[in-house]
Amino acid sequence: MKKDKGQIVQAETENGQLVGEAIVEVVENQLADNNPPETKQTLDRLMKTGESRENAIRYIAGALSVEIFGALKQQESYNNERYVNNLKALPALPYDQNW
Repeated sequence: MKKDKGQIVQAETENGQLVGEAIVEVVENQLADNNPPETKQTLDRLMKTGESRENAIRYIAGALSVEIFGALKQQESYNNERYVNNLKALPALPYDQNW
């Protein structure tokens, strides 16, 4: 199925597009459930600095992708403390930092 290029996440491949959309859906669920509350706080903070909602969601999805990568590729458990710290550091992206 061909995806619309106007969607939030742009990707090189259809599978990449689907993964990106799934991550955005998780972020939207976190916002709806207010769990963790830092997701909504981060969205509000980024939007107050002039980011569009779409871009703010992209930043949050970037922070979440670190946790997903850790779970899938490095067999790590979800690390809520790292996720929250990465949210607080946005718009600096976690994978651009030296840890």
